[in-house]
Amino acid sequence: MGTAVKQANFLLPEDLIEDLRKNISKRQQSKFVANALKKELQMLRLKNAIKESFGAWKDKEHPELKEGTDAFVRRLRKSSRLNRTR
Repeated sequence: MGTAVKQANFLLPEDLIEDLRKNISKRQQSKFVANALKKELQMLRLKNAIKESFGAWKDKEHPELKEGTDAFVRRLRKSSRLNRTR
């Protein structure tokens, strides 16, 4: 079964509604708007998460990365190659 749906009424600019009606069939308009809203809300949550987590990573707590992540990953890969059995 699909998720439950509820009706919501929004005020939108007239030109936006006209464009929606011109480009999206009547039967697909609610789905189109729901998908667009879902994408925007996901982007908003991601932006908020990035803002909230900014500064959480402290350089002094991760000195192994002072030369950058590329150098760190190369060292990890090199050490794991040496430990492989042939």
